[in-house]
Amino acid sequence: MSGEARLDWRARGGAPLRGELRVPGDKSVSHRAVMLASLADGVSRIEGFLEGQDARATEAIFRRLGVRIEAPAEGVRIVRGVGIDGLRAAPGALDCGNAGTAMRLLAGLLSGQAFESELCGDVSLSKRPMGRVIEPLARMGAHIHSAGGGLPPLRIHPSNELQAIEFTADIASAQVKSAILLAGLYAQGETVVHEPQPTRDYTERMLAAFGWPIEFAPGHARLRGGHRLHAADVAVPADFSSAAFFLVAASLVPGSDLVLRRVGMNPRRTGLLPVLRAMGADIAEENPGEQGGEPVADLRVRHAPLHGIEVPRAHVADMIDEFPVLFVAAALAEGSTRVQGAAELRVKESDRIAAMATGLRALGARVDETPDGAVIHGGALQGGSVDSLGDHRVAMAFAVAAQRVAGEVRIGDVANVATSFPGFEALAGEAGFGLAATPA
Repeated sequence: MSGEARLDWRARGGAPLRGELRVPGDKSVSHRAVMLASLADGVSRIEGFLEGQDARATEAIFRRLGVRIEAPAEGVRIVRGVGIDGLRAAPGALDCGNAGTAMRLLAGLLSGQAFESELCGDVSLSKRPMGRVIEPLARMGAHIHSAGGGLPPLRIHPSNELQAIEFTADIASAQVKSAILLAGLYAQGETVVHEPQPTRDYTERMLAAFGWPIEFAPGHARLRGGHRLHAADVAVPADFSSAAFFLVAASLVPGSDLVLRRVGMNPRRTGLLPVLRAMGADIAEENPGEQGGEPVADLRVRHAPLHGIEVPRAHVADMIDEFPVLFVAAALAEGSTRVQGAAELRVKESDRIAAMATGLRALGARVDETPDGAVIHGGALQGGSVDSLGDHRVAMAFAVAAQRVAGEVRIGDVANVATSFPGFEALAGEAGFGLAATPA
C-alpha cells in the first residue's frame, strides 16, 4: 500500500528445495468470495482467505459499504450479506491499494448502485489504465469519470438504470469480463460477453455457487439481471500464481523434490504447467479433488534440465501473471525462448516485459524485447542488483533467479510482495531459499 517503507531483499542460492508446502489462498477467489458474499442474502463463511493486502483492501471496502465482516481466525471470514440492493454509500474514497482486480471489478459492481462512489489506489495502481473497463460499462449506461487517459481515481455516479449489452472483447481479460458481468447483475436484459481467447472463469463459477443463474463456457458467458444471490460457504484453494514461484525454483535447483499441497487447478489459470513441461519440467499432479467449487491437486516438482521453446499463444491468457517467473526459467534454460501475444504485461503493476528484461540483463542475460513479448536467450546468470519497481511478482521472480546465481542478488523495492503473498520470505526459507530482508 502507499506510504510503506521501502524494503529490499538479499538473495543467493540456498539448499535444494524439499518438503511439503501450502502457499496462501487464491487471491482471485478471495476477492470474488468477499464481493459476492457481501451481496448475498444470509451469512457466508470463507476459509482459506488470502491475508494479503490486496484481498484485505477489498474486505475493507465492503465494510465501508455497510457489510459486517468478522475474522474469527486467520484465513477465515464470516460475511453477513446485505443482499443485492443492500450496499450503502461510504464517506470518502474507497482505497483499493495496489489491487487492480478490486478496482476493475468494483467499477462494474458499483455502476449499478443508487449512490456515488470513488475508487482510488496507491501510486502504482494510479498509473494503470482503466479505459477498457470504463468503455463497455458506459455502453451499459454507467457514468464513470476518470483522470486523464482513463487513469484512477474513478468517480462512479448513480445511473438511472443499466442496460444489458452483448460485448465482444478485442483483448482477452478476465477482469474486464468480470466487471461487465457484475454490472449485468443490475442491468435490464441479458448481458453477454464473448472473448477472443478464453480467460479465467472465477467470477462465473462463483456466481453459480452463490445461486445466480448463469451460462458459461470457454470464451463465452451470459446472465440476466433481476435475481438474488444466496449465502454460500467457500473454501479457497491455494493460489496457483503463488505456487508458480516454487514450481520454477524446484525445477531449476539441482536436487530439489518439493510438494505443493491443494493448489487451485482452474484450467484457465494453469497455462504455465504445459509450458514448463514443454521446456522439460518434471511436475506431477497428485490427489485431484475439488475445493470451493474449484479443481485442486497436489503438485510434486523435481529438478529437471530446462530448454527454450516458443511459448504457444494459446497458453498466454491462462498464464498472464506467471510470465515474470517464466522469464527466469527461460533465462536459465538451454537455448532461447520466444514469448509473443503478451502485450497485457505492459500494463500490469509495472511494465513486466521491461522490468524483467532490464533485471535479467543486469544479471548477465541477453533479452530482446518486442512490443508484445521478448526473446530470452538462456545461459548462466551472475550476481548483481535489480529493481522490482514495486511489483510483487517481479520481486519474487528475481528471488527465484537468485537460487541459481553465482553470487548475491540484491532485489530492490519488495514491500509490495505482501499484497499477494504474505509470509513469502519465511515459506521460501522453509523450502530452502537463501533470502533475507533488509531495509533499503
